Amino acid sequence: MRADKRRIQTAVLGEAGSEEPLMLPMEAIELDAFRHAHERDTFWCGTLLGGCGGQLTTKLYTDRACHFAHHPDPDGLPHVCGRAARGVNSADHLYVKSAAAAWLADQGEQATFTYTRPDGAPFGCVVDVHWQHGALRVHLDQTVAPVWDNAVEPVLGTTVPVDRDTLVRRWYVHRIRLDSEGTARHVRIGTEAFARPTEWFALDECDMTERGLSTPAVARIIRSRSTPPPARPAARTDRKLPDAQTRTQVLFRRIEEARAVGSVVMVARMSHALATMDGVAHETRTQINTVLQDAKLWLQEQTAARQEMFTQLSKAVAEGNVQEARGLLTRVNAIAAHDRTDTETQTAGAAADFLAGMLGQQEETAQKLHAAAEAKEEARRKAARQKTDALQQVRTTLRTLRRHSRTMLGTEQRRRVAMLTDLAAEAGDQLSRSEVNQIEAWRARMQRERKPAAPEERAQPGGSRR
Repeated sequence: MRADKRRIQTAVLGEAGSEEPLMLPMEAIELDAFRHAHERDTFWCGTLLGGCGGQLTTKLYTDRACHFAHHPDPDGLPHVCGRAARGVNSADHLYVKSAAAAWLADQGEQATFTYTRPDGAPFGCVVDVHWQHGALRVHLDQTVAPVWDNAVEPVLGTTVPVDRDTLVRRWYVHRIRLDSEGTARHVRIGTEAFARPTEWFALDECDMTERGLSTPAVARIIRSRSTPPPARPAARTDRKLPDAQTRTQVLFRRIEEARAVGSVVMVARMSHALATMDGVAHETRTQINTVLQDAKLWLQEQTAARQEMFTQLSKAVAEGNVQEARGLLTRVNAIAAHDRTDTETQTAGAAADFLAGMLGQQEETAQKLHAAAEAKEEARRKAARQKTDALQQVRTTLRTLRRHSRTMLGTEQRRRVAMLTDLAAEAGDQLSRSEVNQIEAWRARMQRERKPAAPEERAQPGGSRR
């Protein structure tokens, strides 16, 4: 039973084109209440969920999870649907659209939504939200790398990575998650900052400002970055500022912390602060020079690693290695998205074009395979229908022979028995043992009736043999 709990399914409510998501409860007692609440509604396999658009029904079970199921095909065979993802999160892009539309409407904004597919990305991994005074791009997974510093603000799913340099430079980024509550999914917005845990808020606690999407955490982060420290009490005005030695040790520690988390920006910034430090003793200056030399070597190593990453990306594209190129491009977009050279920009662009082209080829191949599978399935259905039709004709013919053989002409009997032979071959294993025996009996009877009589049985009428 526990394993089945992962099979929560989603469908769309109303007509197939409305695409309003709905989640089916798992337990039988909950499904009874669900059916009562939606007794006048219809459920559909939504095309925006990757489904076939066919109508669904609900299946109630007491020994496993309840789920949606397609209505059977007109021929009685199981329905074939190409939808691969059926879990609770497969409709998250629809829940995001629904929640965002309601939230913006409360603020007097009318939004448009696009399920964008950059470079042929899977449907539903990115949701673009546009309205008169702003725009958001919601990344529900890490398939598409976020683009920073443009008019569209990224909002990242919980699995989308963000490098520490970006957190330091931007002060914060927003995240999104969807929590299941009953038969619905509720959107929560999180704010993540460098060296701070992500804080989560309900959508109605958020707002749109000149800076973009804002949460209660954003105001605190901005105040901590822009507000000067409070004035010192008068009784402590004689307290001395930290001396150069103390400030130097603080900078040493910050450089080590920045190196530990891989922050190139912070190491460079702290190194500059150390290099311009005044009023330090000769021994301290020697320590500073040593730390600066180590930091310089570390930065050079990071630069070399970055160059090597772009080199490997270019090589993967040249060799046509799709998996390697996809992984490297994701890393490049995640940790080397800032201050790119023209060569790096060209390399990343070429990799994106290569992957888009390969994805197009893969989609074309997948379409051909799907078409071949559909043709094979149609042939199987046709054969099954022919067997069923042949079986019905066999039964009808046997019934006719049993009821009317006494009054039926011999030629008509022979014709029907010959037809039985052909139909039996077509029906194959659909025939029961009794039906096979009846067909054999009629064939044997026809053979006996067609066999010529023996000479002694041909006595002439009215005479005798001598």
